[in-house]
Amino acid sequence: MRTLIVTAMAAACLWAADQATLDKGKKEEQRVCMPCHSLRLIHSQRLSRAGWGRELDKMGGWGTKYNERDALLEYLVATYGDDKPVTPPVISTDGRSK
Repeated sequence: MRTLIVTAMAAACLWAADQATLDKGKKEEQRVCMPCHSLRLIHSQRLSRAGWGRELDKMGGWGTKYNERDALLEYLVATYGDDKPVTPPVISTDGRSK
C-alpha cells in the first residue's frame, strides 16, 4: 500500500511539472505569437515536433525573441501536434462560421 501511495505521489508531481511547462508555453504563445498571428491561424496547424521547431526557428529568424522557447514548443506539440484532431469551426444557426 505504501508503494502505491509513493508511486501516485510521484506521478502527480510529474504531471504538475508537465502542466507548469504547458502553462508557461501558453503564456509565451500569448506574448510572442499573438501580436502578429491570430489564435485561429496557430491552432489550426497540426505539426510534428520537428515542424513546430522549424516554425519557431523561422519566427526567431524574423526577430521573435523567446523567453520560454522550450516551454512554447512543448505546449504546441502537446496541444497542436500532428497527432491531435483539428477542432471543427463553430457554426451558427444560419450555417455560417462564427
